[in-house]
Amino acid sequence: MFFEHVYDKSLAQSSYLIGCQATGEAIVIDAQRDIDVYLEIAKQNNLRITHITETHIHADFLCGSRELAAVTGAPMYLSDEGGEDWQYQFPHKGLKNGDVIKVGKLTLEVMHTPGHTPESISFLLTDHAATDKPVMVFTGDFVFVGDIGRPDLLEKAAGLTGTKETGVKQLFQSLKKFASLPEYVQLWSGHGAGSACGKALGAVPSSTIGYEKIRNWAFQYGEDEKGFTDYLLADQPEPPKYFAMMKQLNKVSRTLLIEVPKHPKLSKEQFISAYEKGIKVIDTRNKTDFANGFIPGSLNIQGNNSFSTWCGWLLDYQEQFILIADDSQMEDLTRKLMRIGLDNIYGYISDINDLGTELQTADVISLDEFTSYIDKENVQIVDVRGEREYKSEHVAGAENIFVGNLPDNLDKISKDKQVIIHCQAGDRSAIAYSILARNGFKNVKNFSGGMKEWLATNGKTMGVACTNV
Repeated sequence: MFFEHVYDKSLAQSSYLIGCQATGEAIVIDAQRDIDVYLEIAKQNNLRITHITETHIHADFLCGSRELAAVTGAPMYLSDEGGEDWQYQFPHKGLKNGDVIKVGKLTLEVMHTPGHTPESISFLLTDHAATDKPVMVFTGDFVFVGDIGRPDLLEKAAGLTGTKETGVKQLFQSLKKFASLPEYVQLWSGHGAGSACGKALGAVPSSTIGYEKIRNWAFQYGEDEKGFTDYLLADQPEPPKYFAMMKQLNKVSRTLLIEVPKHPKLSKEQFISAYEKGIKVIDTRNKTDFANGFIPGSLNIQGNNSFSTWCGWLLDYQEQFILIADDSQMEDLTRKLMRIGLDNIYGYISDINDLGTELQTADVISLDEFTSYIDKENVQIVDVRGEREYKSEHVAGAENIFVGNLPDNLDKISKDKQVIIHCQAGDRSAIAYSILARNGFKNVKNFSGGMKEWLATNGKTMGVACTNV
């Protein structure tokens, strides 16, 4: 058996290519949209991609199953579980609980494991060339290392009211099915640490049934469904706004993108023309360079592993946008964006100093200056971290407005007071600063050191303690 775990750090998303070396057949599970990685793996290992499948209709990335099918001609094997409202609306081979996919001498038995979503399925893999006992289970967003999938995403991200309670009950029952599997079976899930699909995902890529039964919180409640429910629904991270769009696009027919596109580098004249027409500018430089000089109205979303997530929070799928990025970054950034379906890149520029545009600078303050503003009546301190982080520990007197929701809550930011923003270590507050600057807020300072620097002193030297909630 051939096995390759493909991991996208930007979305903490796992996909898998599994092959039978005896016959040369291979299956891909939960493909990312830039499919060249799977084509190359198959080519290098003398395999043919003959089967394509998914664990569920994904909300956090645009699945590349259809792109892969278009290029390879392989059929897609997709869940027909979950009821009428949870059917894929394009041609595929339907799967039900107990069905078996044969890939050479490998078999993948379908297990319907609803809860995260109604149609969710897992695949129990047996390598018959070695044994007739199952060796791996691919769970998608059902069970993670150290955590389980959220049943509240459909309601919070996609607006499907009432699905949360049903999902919890289904998940509680699905876990019993999972726990009945042999303890030696390896667990390979759809996400790792950093994904918004859970709140306590482990950093290691795989586990076993037995280990999860010991360490995963979800298996410690026995028959206490209420205790399980209360813990599961508490303090889940904010689901990015783009999740609703992914849930729709992964279900219906859509435009396919079978190659990573190349975008034009704009001339000064092309950029100025587009900028004056109001096309949004995304500055992917690091927060320090941005603070030292940025194009008015541009948003600072650094081109790191969180780039696509924040773009998904802040960009509209119908609008074009321009990137500020080095030539060497563009392929990576394009891949990150296409994985969540943000394809409307108008073009890019690399050097803002050649444009002749007057640049703005960000007002970034030190810990000492930040401390001097605490407890002052004419100052509003805004913590732009997530609600869970804020509840855990925050600076006394700070208000919480999550950066992803900031554009919808500008009315909560004072135009009369001195506004001080901060996050954990400066990345999110840099985004927040650019949002406020874009929307005409002038009296804003960014404490870039954030809670990390604040907690390093524990607030004691300033005589102001952090508040535990």
